[in-house]
Amino acid sequence: MKIDLEQVRSLLDIVSRTDVTELTIEAGEEKITIKKPGPHAVQATVDLPLATAPTISMAPHPVQPQMQATPAPLKVEEENNGTDIIPITSPMVGTFYRASSPSAAPFVNVGDVIKSGQTVCIIEAMKLMNDLPTEIAGRVVKVCVENGTTVEYGQPLFMVSTRV
Repeated sequence: MKIDLEQVRSLLDIVSRTDVTELTIEAGEEKITIKKPGPHAVQATVDLPLATAPTISMAPHPVQPQMQATPAPLKVEEENNGTDIIPITSPMVGTFYRASSPSAAPFVNVGDVIKSGQTVCIIEAMKLMNDLPTEIAGRVVKVCVENGTTVEYGQPLFMVSTRV
């Protein structure tokens, strides 16, 4: 079987318009895999050579788990006034964004009172934008990361006072 670029383009088009996130076609030693990691991105890989009749397998669109910013068990005493401060840390490696777009207002600012389940930022990982809701309630006392910078797993993003 010879790989026809028009057929590959047609498959890419079909996958990009459906909920299918992965399509693999195998024929002997040749294999074509088309993966759609995000809602709009499509990638294809081709392993050569192909030989016999193809077998096709499709994977349904996976449900994205909701990412949660979890508080670290660490509690720090603020300067002499006894306020409990808890960090909201990054659950993944990625790029930190304070707002949903460059022209939008930040999700939270210093001084804002936040509640459990509220989105505090977005972490972009592998071209996927992940809203980051917090599990704690309190007042934001510090933003620890600059907008658009890379963050590491477990890195503090915000410091929150649990005493409002």
